Amino acid sequence: MPRNWNSIQPRSLIEALRLAKDYARERHNLSVERLADLLGVTHDCLYKWLATGRFPANLIPAYENACRCHFVSRWLVSSAGKLVIDMPRGNRASAKDIQNLQAVLTEAVGQILRFADEKSDAEKTLAAIQRGLESMAWHKLNIQKHSQPELALGDEE
Repeated sequence: MPRNWNSIQPRSLIEALRLAKDYARERHNLSVERLADLLGVTHDCLYKWLATGRFPANLIPAYENACRCHFVSRWLVSSAGKLVIDMPRGNRASAKDIQNLQAVLTEAVGQILRFADEKSDAEKTLAAIQRGLESMAWHKLNIQKHSQPELALGDEE
């Protein structure tokens, strides 16, 4: 069963790096060797960085561009206590957008309830709350931009 990549919140730098690698492999059929070629490094070097988390900061944008996802940036921002919000275009939300929001918020409330019953750990609960806050913030910004919507440019996923 394929992962729901939109609902994943990395909990460490190593997890974020590995999620990006897994995403690139699963969604774009890119091997570690191919990613290393795109970064201009050896695959041994990339494997070492993925194992230790000692990834050069100046290569993070190139790595995320090659993987076509932003798990590392998402972790860096959220670990600093900030929210990550994809830039909305001001277009009317679809039924699927609203269903996704409801699912994310339901999961956050469910995690809070499990945490209160001591059936979930703080890390999982905080990740679910983070996803809920980011989703709500995106909808808020999207509604604010509704009077001046933007056109979609480029190939986005």
